[in-house]
Amino acid sequence: MISHHLALIYTMVLVSASDQRMPDSELRQIGEIIGTLPVFRGYNGNLLPQAAADCAELLDDDEGLDKALTLIEAALPPKLRETAYALACDIAAADGQVTDEEVRLLEMIRHRLKIDRLIAAGIERGARARFSNP
Repeated sequence: MISHHLALIYTMVLVSASDQRMPDSELRQIGEIIGTLPVFRGYNGNLLPQAAADCAELLDDDEGLDKALTLIEAALPPKLRETAYALACDIAAADGQVTDEEVRLLEMIRHRLKIDRLIAAGIERGARARFSNP
């Protein structure tokens, strides 16, 4: 079992890595999120590189994505599941474009965490609004 902090970080790393690249904009966004959001109070941000590496290592396994989603689901209490989805959407939108791979992964996360479709649509729209370019 992982902590809720790690579950949120794994969720963001999964989305960032879903298209086989992790742009600097997405990595910076993960760091900013960890440094500013109240849900990460008490988390040592210096542990982020190791957490990201652990998640990436997990993904190297043939069943790694399913294992990671299972860990995330088990670690997140219901009140943090929408938070996890919102963070995933923010990371997908951070570089200004959401790839097909990211869309598919967001859908998998939404289903695994049992996020209502209408709530997910609102979260997705908020992410688009926050990261849209003029």
